[in-house]
Amino acid sequence: MKHRLGPAFRVAIVATGAAVALYVVIVAGILLLVSHRLVSETDARLSAQLHDAASQPSLSTLSAAHPRDGDEDDAPIYLWHVSSAGALAGSSSGAPPLPSSLLRGDVRFPRAESFGGSGFRVDALTLDDGSRLVAAESLAQEHHVKNLILVDALLVSPLVVAGVFGSAFLIGRQASKPIEQARVKQLEFTGDASHELRTPLTVIEAEVGLALNANRSAEGYRQSLERISGETHRLRRIVEDLLWLARFDSEPPPPHAEFVDVATIAQLCADRFDAVLRARDVKLDLSTPAGEPSLIAAPPEWIDRLIGVLLDNAIRYASSPGRIMVRVSSTDGRVALTVDDDGPGIPREERARLFDRFHRLAESSGEGAGLGLAIADAVVRSTHGHWTIADSQLGGASITVNWRSPRMPTS
Repeated sequence: MKHRLGPAFRVAIVATGAAVALYVVIVAGILLLVSHRLVSETDARLSAQLHDAASQPSLSTLSAAHPRDGDEDDAPIYLWHVSSAGALAGSSSGAPPLPSSLLRGDVRFPRAESFGGSGFRVDALTLDDGSRLVAAESLAQEHHVKNLILVDALLVSPLVVAGVFGSAFLIGRQASKPIEQARVKQLEFTGDASHELRTPLTVIEAEVGLALNANRSAEGYRQSLERISGETHRLRRIVEDLLWLARFDSEPPPPHAEFVDVATIAQLCADRFDAVLRARDVKLDLSTPAGEPSLIAAPPEWIDRLIGVLLDNAIRYASSPGRIMVRVSSTDGRVALTVDDDGPGIPREERARLFDRFHRLAESSGEGAGLGLAIADAVVRSTHGHWTIADSQLGGASITVNWRSPRMPTS
């Protein structure tokens, strides 16, 4: 079955967009953390260098210094001496000109500043005589580290986007399969239901039209009414089955089902079908266990409907004259119901779709709408039963339902 790519593709796009947004936030967070760490380390180096310079006996000669425990390739720390009057009194060799804005006494430090064509982190220390020492270190290394992170993030981003999109697309396809299957089944169900309902209505409309437009004998009118009655009966049965399935699908199973004796309900159903069995010349053999009842936990009307469907199905496919065997057994903590017939059996390739709504076997005589076994399957699934489809010893089909026996409450 082909699956539409649209929903999965849209899910993948949304998931990828969310992942990209999260990825951008993570990269931005890393950049902020790295930048804060580098700036803090730079400020610590500048403060240490300022205090070292202030402890020197003379400030007449200032020299650029490398950070303590740093490499010679690291950016040097430049020093300036600013008098209490705000005039530049000296600077280390190679230091770029200090902007006049940093000579004012109201400037707050540490701070980032651009001068000499580069970005610097600047700090200052006020001395006892009112003058100040200003130290600056280039931010080129910080910018280099941040650029490396950005480049790496950009290089990895296509792999992240492709991985997230591919994973989300595959997950979306897998997740949408049940939905797509349900959609297809719903469309098939709607089409089959429309066909099954339209057929008897078409026959009724045709019979009524012919009866009204042509003079017939009393016997002719009677035959038309009999055909209309038959189609009306078929239409009513389809509607009743559809309503039963609709109610069953919309209402959850009862939380506390009562204990039901399967053998007792099987006997009641066999008695109810006695007239149908005699009309079709079919013999029914019922075998139930002696002694303790075969109890399961389920609504009794559901089990009655289930056994009725299985008997009706067996009678329809049985030979005429024919034979049906119904067995109820209770062994090893399980209760089993088996219905055998001597009909054509169920081909193995048909068994997978046996319980699909409106599905009829190729050997079907055309009776029924294919809803009976769908109703039976709904009952079995809701009562936690299990199906077994096999060949019968009578030559036809053998359908078995088995349940786990419930624990009886102790007094």
